[in-house]
Amino acid sequence: MRVLGVDPGLTRCGIGVVEGIAGRPLTMLGVGVVRTPADADLSHRLLAVERGIEEWLDEHRPEFVAVERVFSQHNVRTVMGTAQASAVAMLCAARRGIPVALHTPSEVKAAVTGSGRAEKAQVGAMVTRLLRLAEPPKPADAADALALAICHIWRAPAQNRLQQAVARHTAHATKGPTA
Repeated sequence: MRVLGVDPGLTRCGIGVVEGIAGRPLTMLGVGVVRTPADADLSHRLLAVERGIEEWLDEHRPEFVAVERVFSQHNVRTVMGTAQASAVAMLCAARRGIPVALHTPSEVKAAVTGSGRAEKAQVGAMVTRLLRLAEPPKPADAADALALAICHIWRAPAQNRLQQAVARHTAHATKGPTA
């Protein structure tokens, strides 16, 4: 499974591609950051994020895109920019028919470190260890994008089984008892 992880942001949008399957060693295929100038017009910044994500999709051809689910913060302006960059990533994936999964920050931290309250340094250290890298990816947005991809690879099989079970249950319930 090849997953493009996106840690959305307008100034720095972290991007990371990881390949592998749950229970086996994972491989980092690429990591980076799409940057936009803070003083640029919002529409131009979103366009730059789109171009950057499209380049990563072209180069790495992921099967899934994992995006950090935007959560409420005290700074509404930051949340809005993050949500807008997140929407751009989802749009780019949807345009290509690539399934998108959203993972909360605490979900990602728990998957990668074992604690949903882990600090950024712990996430970076575990990403470095899990992907057998010489040093933590920098900036933290890049490490977070890799953590999102790892989280999806590890959680997708269980989520798929759960969705299939729900679908079977729903199908069985709508058929009703057979005579």
